[in-house]
Amino acid sequence: MLDKVTLNALCQKLEVLSNVYKGLVFFAIIFSGPELLAQQFKVYDPPKGIVLAESYNVYVEGKEVPVYKTKIPPSKPVPRLNPIQGQYGQASVASFDMNESVTVSVAYHEKVKTVKILPTSYGIEPTFKGSTIVFEMIEPGHVTVEINGEWHESLHILANPFEENIPDVNDPNVIYFGPGVHHVSQITVKDGQTVYIAGGAYVYCVLPNKEEEIEIRGHLRKKPTFILEGKNVSIRGRGIIDQSKIPKKVRRYTILAHKAEKVKIEGVTIFDPSHWTIPIQSSDDVHVDNIKIIGWRGNADGVDITSSRDVLVENCFMRTFDDAVVIKSFGGYGEVNNIHTRKCVVWNELAHSFSIGAEVHENISNVLFENCDVIHDVGRETALRVYHCDDAVISDITFDNIRIEEARRLISCWIGKTRWTETEERGHIKNVIFKNITATSAPIDTTLTGFQDGPDWKPYIIKDHASIELIGFDNEHIVEQVIFDNVMIDGKKVATDKIIMNDFVKDVEVD
Repeated sequence: MLDKVTLNALCQKLEVLSNVYKGLVFFAIIFSGPELLAQQFKVYDPPKGIVLAESYNVYVEGKEVPVYKTKIPPSKPVPRLNPIQGQYGQASVASFDMNESVTVSVAYHEKVKTVKILPTSYGIEPTFKGSTIVFEMIEPGHVTVEINGEWHESLHILANPFEENIPDVNDPNVIYFGPGVHHVSQITVKDGQTVYIAGGAYVYCVLPNKEEEIEIRGHLRKKPTFILEGKNVSIRGRGIIDQSKIPKKVRRYTILAHKAEKVKIEGVTIFDPSHWTIPIQSSDDVHVDNIKIIGWRGNADGVDITSSRDVLVENCFMRTFDDAVVIKSFGGYGEVNNIHTRKCVVWNELAHSFSIGAEVHENISNVLFENCDVIHDVGRETALRVYHCDDAVISDITFDNIRIEEARRLISCWIGKTRWTETEERGHIKNVIFKNITATSAPIDTTLTGFQDGPDWKPYIIKDHASIELIGFDNEHIVEQVIFDNVMIDGKKVATDKIIMNDFVKDVEVD
């Protein structure tokens, strides 16, 4: 055993070593502080000339994060047949990269009384005092902060992972947009090329001097702002693409993958898409990762997967004024299979959160939607839907571990004729699984009107929120082999008598 003299001497040596260590750490912070901090998080300065939002100030580890603003649909329900023209709200959007747990603080323009952070599944517990809110983010993800009940013009905080394998600016195959404001009319990305939009870059999509068209699914359309075609093509970065300068009458897709193979679309944020944001047409081996989309115009879908195979959509945030992630097939352009959507956060403003259809001219199979959150459903269509209006077979579809925090029309498998129908024959839906679905009913709002399913497109009033329906067409065109496994609405398991079914449905299992 050590005597007191030896023990005291040893403690003094340990104290000296501790002070030396502290000094080295202090020296490192003083002389290489930004580099050390960059290992934890990264903030990109806003470009000059971009007007920022004013309702919120956001800080990560004490460093201010620029808060952008972009248009969103109005808070009141939008009539389906006679939409409100020119009315909109504004969302605030802050974005940064993080590599480990960070503290986020938000300064509001008035005293904070209540705070809600969505998705609830993230388990983020904020504290607040006066007009300031503080919370921890353990890992990258996309959260929405609602203060004092303000759910509409809320704050979206988009926390990205650090970038990997950043392209070389001097690479001739890299089309580079550095920090600052840019204007782009049209870019076609070919074999081996990458469009890189760096953090702090703000790319306005504008009209070309001479309008050109491209053939897509047998129709001529205005050329999208970005077209990805060929093999090994990508668009990526941490910058912003803004289509607000594209007029409604000459709308166009934002990013189109067209007859492409080995495609990567990653990291960028897209404001105000004028049409489908990311259509994937007749393409194979596509990865859409960490894309953020906020739109307010009609047909501003999120990701439209059409006649493609081996597609993965993950880690995305979508607040869209139409379908968020939707799968379609068109005659003569190939079947659809092996489609996977996971770890996405969706705000459904109008139509469907995760769906198949309406157009299904060729078979669709092996589709998985899993581990996703729907934080708001203020639309008038169905959150999870297999919507079949044509003549192909839809099979082997799974919706698993999906959390819906505001459910109106919840689940639907439907075969019939609508205004989109192009085939004389009807189709078939089989082997669909709804597993580990949790939903909270939205309050009844009879001002909401939706599609009357059928060719006449009459509006109807939504009376049964969080409803579930299985509707076949006739004895030859049925919905069959549907499983409901642990589907919970308002804390209760769904029972068979709560599912609306017609005579053209068979082999339904409810557990």
